Amino acid sequence: MTRWTVLSAASVAAVLAATALVPVVSAGDGDNSLLERARAVFQPLPKDAATTAYPLTADRVELGRALFFESRVSTDGKQSCANCHQPMFYGTDALATSVGNQGRALPRNVPTVFNTALQFVQHYGGNRVDVEEQAVKALMSPLAYGNADLAAAETRLRAIPGYRDMFVKAFPGEAEPVTARNWGVAIGAYERTLITPAPFDHFLEGDASALSPQAKRGLDKFMAVGCSGCHSGATVGGQMYQKFGLTRDYWLATGSTEKDLLKGRDKGRFHDTKNEADAFIFKVQQLRNVAVTPPYFHDGSVATLSEAVRVMASLQLGRDDLSDADVADIVAFLESLTGAVPANFAAVPSLPPAPYRN
Repeated sequence: MTRWTVLSAASVAAVLAATALVPVVSAGDGDNSLLERARAVFQPLPKDAATTAYPLTADRVELGRALFFESRVSTDGKQSCANCHQPMFYGTDALATSVGNQGRALPRNVPTVFNTALQFVQHYGGNRVDVEEQAVKALMSPLAYGNADLAAAETRLRAIPGYRDMFVKAFPGEAEPVTARNWGVAIGAYERTLITPAPFDHFLEGDASALSPQAKRGLDKFMAVGCSGCHSGATVGGQMYQKFGLTRDYWLATGSTEKDLLKGRDKGRFHDTKNEADAFIFKVQQLRNVAVTPPYFHDGSVATLSEAVRVMASLQLGRDDLSDADVADIVAFLESLTGAVPANFAAVPSLPPAPYRN
């Protein structure tokens, strides 16, 4: 199920009231009933994230893979998509907040690139429509590639002769295929292949043995307490906006003082829209591979998944009554969302040589 808007206060109240009355189903409920209820909320991952607007071709994916790891288009010669989305860290960088061009600090935690093309928007504030737009605009971001404009980025890209033949193959018939637009389309094509099916997908497809008994209990509890009200669909999230801190203030709950808050509080979508109605509204994060991509939240402030579960239950659902066993079961379910690192991401490609540039 895909939802594109923020839940209203009335809707949230209804969800909280309903989930407070939903008992966790006993083990005797059976795998078939659990599967039926899960299929009403979640879907297995597709084989890729191709769309009519952005179909996949082998040549575009090959080019996009090279460009994803290409750092010579950045002004410091060091930044690439792969700097923040690394194979050894499941498509993240394992930092609380990342480091960008010229060593500048990024303001937020970097989420995994895996399955990201399936989300309804990109970035925490949703200021990128899709992965293609994200890749193009990164070229001019002072925190990413640092180019003054797209023309400057194209000049750097065209200075690497080996890419021209790859662009010609990927975008046949174009008079000048080596463009910023095609950079975005090619990287987007590659990212649309980075799909990570996991044991949970096998369960949704009918294999009851794909989940352990504890993971099944965790799935049951994940739905019963209300987590799936926002974290649903194939990506288990990533399909709507929501306020972070529905029942308690997140920043005050973490022990921040009022002075600290005034100095640097992240107001989510407000920073892009300047609309007070968007203050503290963020895209709900997907939970695919969440067990292997700490630290958590937009600020990377939470180190462990069990703590993240407790924080979300409290701040979003008003549930401070989860036992240690409840949390352990939910974590076991979330671990079932871990898939294998895609083969075309695990190994770094060889890139075309270019004349030395000091």
